[in-house]
Amino acid sequence: MKNELERISGEKFELVLIKTQGDQITNKPLWQLEGKDFFTKELDEALLAGEVDLVIHSYKDLGSERPAGIKLAAVTERRFAHDILLIPQKNVDALKNWSGDFIVGTSSPRRIVNLTRSLNEYIPGKPTIKCETLRGNINTRIKKLQDGQYHAITLALAGIERLAHTEKSHAELSELLAGMNYLVLPQSTFPSAASQGALGIEMQEGRNDGGKLFGYISKLAHPRTVEEVYRERKAFKEYGGGCHLAVGIHVRQIGDTFLNVHAGEVDGKRIDKKWLENSNHPKVTGKLFVGLPFGSEPGIVYDEYLEKKPEAKQLTLDKKHLFVTSRYCVDTLKNSTKPQGLWAAGTKSLRDLVAQGFWVNGTSDSLGTDDLVALKSSKALKIIHPHLDESWNVLTHHMGTSDLGEVIGCYERVEKHVTPEYHQKLKEVGACYWTSFPQYQAFMLKFPELSHAHHFCGLGKTWQEFQKAGVRVHTVASMEEFYSLGK
Repeated sequence: MKNELERISGEKFELVLIKTQGDQITNKPLWQLEGKDFFTKELDEALLAGEVDLVIHSYKDLGSERPAGIKLAAVTERRFAHDILLIPQKNVDALKNWSGDFIVGTSSPRRIVNLTRSLNEYIPGKPTIKCETLRGNINTRIKKLQDGQYHAITLALAGIERLAHTEKSHAELSELLAGMNYLVLPQSTFPSAASQGALGIEMQEGRNDGGKLFGYISKLAHPRTVEEVYRERKAFKEYGGGCHLAVGIHVRQIGDTFLNVHAGEVDGKRIDKKWLENSNHPKVTGKLFVGLPFGSEPGIVYDEYLEKKPEAKQLTLDKKHLFVTSRYCVDTLKNSTKPQGLWAAGTKSLRDLVAQGFWVNGTSDSLGTDDLVALKSSKALKIIHPHLDESWNVLTHHMGTSDLGEVIGCYERVEKHVTPEYHQKLKEVGACYWTSFPQYQAFMLKFPELSHAHHFCGLGKTWQEFQKAGVRVHTVASMEEFYSLGK
């Protein structure tokens, strides 16, 4: 931010480093301490006393009630809002035959609740997850992991990323991350803290400079981030707020709507919410069709027309990052050399890969590839994976395309004979959920009567291809939301 302000203004800015109570008290979790504003009080005092001109906060540290005389001048563009699980590679290698608890270091009630509930589905071997207290600055926490005090730790990716941007801290981080691997935790299951990844810049409200400083700072404001974190902080306050709150809250703007994800616990009650704002779905009559080959939901018509036939290609993937779009790509993955990094299209494909014993570094969360394109530019992740920002390989259907790199087709769709009974079921369908746009096209060609049904899909590439083709489609935040249309 200092560099950006100097670029915008042509003036010089000086960094003043201030230690806060939150920095100094590291022997207890914050939620066990008395009081509030652990990371802001000393900064507030310096700002109000005129000792500094502006203060830059991790926005998630700012409470909803701020001292009189201080105003928020800008919320900057959010980068890397995810949490990240850091794990020594030796522990990754040992997971297939793991015995006993798998100890994850964190002091966040939100992380504790969601990690103990779901993490074992996202790492090989499905060990029992146990969380133990972890405090200190980022370097201290990673050092404790290196020393073997934990099997893995969870941090905010944004915090690590900020340390990777200056020469001295990058060098220190490089030493600490030697021999590490990671999992960028999907927001759909492990939503981050409200406003995580964004910076808030504050200044004195009554500053007497004719609005000069505010004019500089306001140029760093990012409207989309402001809209997202406004919704997150509003929900955070409605849940009661505070360091003790065990709910992750993440909001993402997609097109002209916002995807909201909440997960955790409040007063012992499980919270699992995922919805799109202002979704006005049509009234559905008739059966529901889902473009999967099978499922456990009663009364659903599944895809008995298109069969996916995998191939087992042999690929040399050394130093490559690999994006896997489907479980039908596993045969090729098993037949190839080990890639430097492995990524999945969604949480289901991630879990499918993990069940086969693969370590997966992250997922696009079924929302297209925007997050992965951004992660490719991460200076912190590149310390661990030096080839991260190079062209990836993408395992997908023969006709697939990707902005991540070279597409390698490793399965194809084959038309099957369908029975008159199945055809009759399709005639009774009132709404369809498509897993790809080519699937929609194939069904429309073979079963044109489906054109009268309402068409639905998720929020990723399928939706983008429907939009490009000018075909009207409704979006849902989850399969559960689609299933509810028939109830």
